[in-house]
Amino acid sequence: MDLGLKDKVVLISGSYRGTGAGTANVFASEGAIVAVHGHEAGQADEVVEQIGANGGNATAVHGSLTSSEGVESIVSQIEKSCGSVDVLINNYGTPSNTSWSDPAERWHEAWDINVVSGVRLTQRVLPAMRNRGWGRVIFLGTVGTEQPGQNNPDYYASKAALPVVVRSLAKELRNSGVTANLVSPGIIATAEVRSALEKRAGRDDIRGWDEVQRWAIENSTPNLTGRIPDPEEIGRYVAFIASEAAWHITGSDLKVDGGTVDA
Repeated sequence: MDLGLKDKVVLISGSYRGTGAGTANVFASEGAIVAVHGHEAGQADEVVEQIGANGGNATAVHGSLTSSEGVESIVSQIEKSCGSVDVLINNYGTPSNTSWSDPAERWHEAWDINVVSGVRLTQRVLPAMRNRGWGRVIFLGTVGTEQPGQNNPDYYASKAALPVVVRSLAKELRNSGVTANLVSPGIIATAEVRSALEKRAGRDDIRGWDEVQRWAIENSTPNLTGRIPDPEEIGRYVAFIASEAAWHITGSDLKVDGGTVDA
């Protein structure tokens, strides 16, 4: 299937590593022009070089997502080198290792990182999308909001706001040709996650990724498919939501968790 992403300008926040980097690779393979974002200069260079080595088109951008000035700098870099953003993937987000004993003031940081940073980027790129009559805004969430633990309450609470954010945004974008959606994965086999799971499984003398992921699904991260997706596999799902074929999908919270919630 032709996803209709060739020459589309795609900005993926926090795409210098992990799921964002995997998603950047997928969009580049579809012929998109990918802006790989890092917080600091040079942080995204390795991913950009990898994409280029594979025949893709990518450019490195950098800047803070926690201020309007930083967001303006990021988007201006893209507009000068690539043109206006067609697809925005609000991928960046992170837990802050908090507990209920931490000061409530720490919750502000989680909301700024996991919600407001994406709102800043969205507000900056929407006018050009509206003018063209085409655009895609996709936030990355987590199915962990449906099964939160006692740790990182600020992270899960902030991520739980995103379904409301995209539903409201979709209504704002009514009849504009621009869609807004949320993709909510379960556990993803990033390098960090694989390393952590391999270390834990090693205590039970479990070796090799195939055996480790089976161990993880049986003991700590159950799902219904029996596999843990890698970043590129999540990226392919995100690319479909950004595609021409998905024009009628908007305001949705799309689970890509292998049935984790019901496992």
